[in-house]
Amino acid sequence: MNKRAPTTRKLRINRPRDGAILCRHDGTIQDGKLHIEVGGAALKGGQVTVNGVPAPMTDGWFSARIALEAGPQLITTQLKLGGATFEHHIGVTVNLNSRKRYRFSIDDNIDFLADIGRDPDAYNSLFDHWFLGFWRELHHEFGTKVHINIYYQTMARDFNITRFPDKFKHEWQENSDWLHLSFHALQNEPDRIYRNAGYDLIATHFEMVMEQIDRFAGEEVYGRVTTVHWAECPVEAIHALRDRGVDTFIILPRPEGGECNTVYYLDTMQGAYLATRDAWQDTAEDVTFVTCDQVVNGKALDEIVPHLEMQAADPHTGEMIELLIHEQYFRREWHIYQHDVMDKVRRAVGWVTEHGYEPVFWCDGFLGSAV
Repeated sequence: MNKRAPTTRKLRINRPRDGAILCRHDGTIQDGKLHIEVGGAALKGGQVTVNGVPAPMTDGWFSARIALEAGPQLITTQLKLGGATFEHHIGVTVNLNSRKRYRFSIDDNIDFLADIGRDPDAYNSLFDHWFLGFWRELHHEFGTKVHINIYYQTMARDFNITRFPDKFKHEWQENSDWLHLSFHALQNEPDRIYRNAGYDLIATHFEMVMEQIDRFAGEEVYGRVTTVHWAECPVEAIHALRDRGVDTFIILPRPEGGECNTVYYLDTMQGAYLATRDAWQDTAEDVTFVTCDQVVNGKALDEIVPHLEMQAADPHTGEMIELLIHEQYFRREWHIYQHDVMDKVRRAVGWVTEHGYEPVFWCDGFLGSAV
């Protein structure tokens, strides 16, 4: 993706947004192209084109209908005024094959790893552990693909993943078509460990986790996607992860105002925009953000379906469904244990399945589909 061009007071594209991921809901697909309206502002008295198409102006606002090929590309507008030419461009990605799809991710994972790692002889299979057994059962019933973000250690149980055995490596690999592992953080506490993290800190923690995943599970189980603990870190930390192959991050936007967190380094306006879209690309940093649609443990059982219906009602938030939950809510020893947590998971997965959403990984193809 090309770096974004700075806007000027003389000319700018307002819609679509730089980094927009466009599909059939943003225009009309015809003859293998996406036809969309591009609009913006320009100084009066000049002539504007968008990708070479004349853009009529009204009161300083221009608009043109253009056709875009599939994949990443530029939209370029030019203003000719008084013998001078001004230009502004944005980068977008067109996904002509977009369809309804979903993924389930689990954050804050360490306890099931500690259970197995502290007594590996008690397990003949990974799926003898009730937690992984539950997710395999869900996969067999619905085809669900599950992405597990893990910690390196838990101080409460005096365990780190160097103690997790490699005896199950073949099972991780055999199930990698539906079960993935990735870096989440060094550990659960302190809260917001990466809020002010530099490049080196998160790089070190990432490599600590990924070295062990590679040892006991193999590279087949990881892709280019993760959720950093609390979905929060400065852009320098994102650079460290991007340099190590991670280019897609899950965010939990909070557009209602107040302190903007759980959106990494993005500002409040960017977070608010993502709350209205399934995903967005920061073209300057070459990373993609996928919006979490539902933190399943954050909803009462009877709220699961109405909230998903609300997300799906808007085509811009209902094409890709990211479901997220945290391991602690499955654990009876945690004070936040939810007795109906498995029912919540089943209700969410049952709803997306009934409504035609296909299980995917976001690292497959382009965000789970062919471009």
